[in-house]
Amino acid sequence: MPETIQCLIVDDEPVAREILENHLAKIQTIHVVGSCKSALEAFNHINSEKVDLIFLDINMPEISGLSFAKSINKNIKIIFTTAYREYAVDGFDLQAVDYLLKPISFERLLQAINK
Repeated sequence: MPETIQCLIVDDEPVAREILENHLAKIQTIHVVGSCKSALEAFNHINSEKVDLIFLDINMPEISGLSFAKSINKNIKIIFTTAYREYAVDGFDLQAVDYLLKPISFERLLQAINK
């Protein structure tokens, strides 16, 4: 049986978090350890529990997803989730696993997780 991936959702938009949660609930090997509306909230999660993968929005108040990604442990994988194509190169420069454009389909999300 494959190992369960502990993931965290970080997005300031409640609807975007809900869509990701619904998609991820369909995948048995994924366990959502938390859903955060800001990078500051996400810092608390990654410091208090095991997180393997973060679904991270880029355009957020206070601390952007790009700044947050630069500041965390490089062993945590990142899949950026955003409505902005123009940040793709920056995202991949940070060794992101993938870069998903909103609205995110289940098929595209599954493809990113399989990477």
